[in-house]
Amino acid sequence: MAEPSSYRPSDIPGLPGVYRFFNSENKVIYVGKALSLKSRLSNYFQSNLPERTNRMVHEAVRVDWTIVGSEVEALQLEFSWIKQFAPTYNVQFRDDKSYPYLAISLDEEYPRVFITRKQKRPGLKYFGPYTHTWALRNTFDVVLKVFPVRSCSNGNFDKAKRTNRQCLLGDIGKCSAPCVGWVSQEEHKDLAKRMSSFMEAGKGDLMPTLRKEMESAASNEEYERAAKIRDQIASMERALESSEASLSENLSADLIAIHREGMHVAGSIFIVRAGAIRGSRSWLVDQKLSLEGEDEISALFFSIYGASEVEDIPSEILVNELPPEQDSLEQWLTSRKGGKVEIKVPQRGEKFDLLKTVERNAHYALIQYVNKRSSDSAISGRALVEIQEALDLAIPPLRIECFDISNISGTSVVASMVVFEDGMAKKSEYRRFIIDTQTAWDDTRAIHQVISRRIKRLIAEKETDVTEVQDLGGKNSRFAYRPQLIIVDGGAPQVSAASRALQELGMEDIALCGLAKRLEEVWMPNSKDPLILPRSSEGLYLLQRVRDEAHRFAITFHRSRRSKVMLESLLDEIPHLGESRRRALLDEFGSVSAMRKASKDEIASIPGIGPKTASMISSYLMRDENISIDAQTGEILDGS
Repeated sequence: MAEPSSYRPSDIPGLPGVYRFFNSENKVIYVGKALSLKSRLSNYFQSNLPERTNRMVHEAVRVDWTIVGSEVEALQLEFSWIKQFAPTYNVQFRDDKSYPYLAISLDEEYPRVFITRKQKRPGLKYFGPYTHTWALRNTFDVVLKVFPVRSCSNGNFDKAKRTNRQCLLGDIGKCSAPCVGWVSQEEHKDLAKRMSSFMEAGKGDLMPTLRKEMESAASNEEYERAAKIRDQIASMERALESSEASLSENLSADLIAIHREGMHVAGSIFIVRAGAIRGSRSWLVDQKLSLEGEDEISALFFSIYGASEVEDIPSEILVNELPPEQDSLEQWLTSRKGGKVEIKVPQRGEKFDLLKTVERNAHYALIQYVNKRSSDSAISGRALVEIQEALDLAIPPLRIECFDISNISGTSVVASMVVFEDGMAKKSEYRRFIIDTQTAWDDTRAIHQVISRRIKRLIAEKETDVTEVQDLGGKNSRFAYRPQLIIVDGGAPQVSAASRALQELGMEDIALCGLAKRLEEVWMPNSKDPLILPRSSEGLYLLQRVRDEAHRFAITFHRSRRSKVMLESLLDEIPHLGESRRRALLDEFGSVSAMRKASKDEIASIPGIGPKTASMISSYLMRDENISIDAQTGEILDGS
């Protein structure tokens, strides 16, 4: 690795331009742009650089630059170089899957229609991409019935011409068989052009024409022809239904959303034309090497529009957050399209709602990617080793237990314990605790209580003779398994409370840390300052997943617990209900909302509850139905 000072340039101009860092193999490892090259490049040779930036400048051995006339020119050149060199340290979104297109080869002597997943080639007209292969297959099948353009390979087409024998598609009406002269070359080309027009224009252009033809045929008593056109119209409508949405016909735009989670980013797009979703796709980026502070939105725009055809660039692009370089991107897209392009963030209405769906698609694409990574044993192993090194543990923490507290204003306080073994969630060993609020009414005391209870169970189980348990047909309790690492959700106060609980029970040799949400700091016992793990660390990401899973599990338990407490309180107020009846109702329904939805007959079917009592309970619930309840605290509000 080179020392940055060894290649630091001294004559950098203060003009706009694009720069490249090269490594020892003369490979471009990073491309950037700046309004002032001198100001921007000087920053790379300062001390205290972020981790990945520091790694990049030490890997590089030289830097050069090109002066341009404007910010838009800089953007164009930057995109061009990123596409050409694929630099290691630039943000580069990759398609999370290869989506299929419908393609028509209009330039051929006898145009052909086919499905492809390959990169776009000149001379072909593409439609899509299609999110669901079944939707494309359905579209392909229906469109061939209406526009029987040949779909066979060139080899099969030539063979049919030599033998003067059409294939099965011709026999079943899905090909006009130009190979055997059923239609002329000009008629076949016209069919292909009509198919292309239909796919481009959708319902609005061709459907009225076909309906007029159908009505004309029917009025002329050409009923067979009218029925055929009617079937064609139905087939076209089914083909257009693959857009999966009913939107305003004047909506034509690309909707782009980006979603971030930890060090990962995903982006999704819906391509909407004339009120129909013509396609959607998602991209993923792992920010493990990309430099800190990089503009992911502009990088996503480049991934989408860097190689797009002019006709694929819409006049309106709707996003869930504006890119920092909005003006430059709009000018770049406008110059490519040859017409004005606007980038907007919708605030309400149909566009806003649809954009939320796009954002959910990006979120789910990221979930799938993260789940795939988390099941990778090599990545999990690397994460455990990184945690071992960061926390200075003797061995990798193969069993991790994490604890989280959930409460609202000190009411219905509960705790969760989740278990990860070998970096994977062990849901069968999750545990939930109801906190005794007489002794624990804040997070630190609750943490002390739950850690104490868990360790006491560990000690008790260890003192049990395992062979005796097994001889009786039982299994050793999961509480008997000793964790290599305990994580608490929180900072120094929570870690201190957990550490005190371990010391009181003689288990201070169990490794302990806390993960604070604000800055994702890792706190260790008796440490004045937290550990800051690199944002690209697989170890940090595993700690976050464990902490977030404990939080999710605690919140779920707290909600069910709070609902149960509300039902208990309500049942206490209903006269003539004894303890056994209240318990039976509580066990059956579990929440106020479930009980309110129940009919009188369902309530009467509970053991000990007859029709008369059920009628009384139902009347009482109807009386209280309009009472307002705070959804967060469960507090019954004053109805006045």
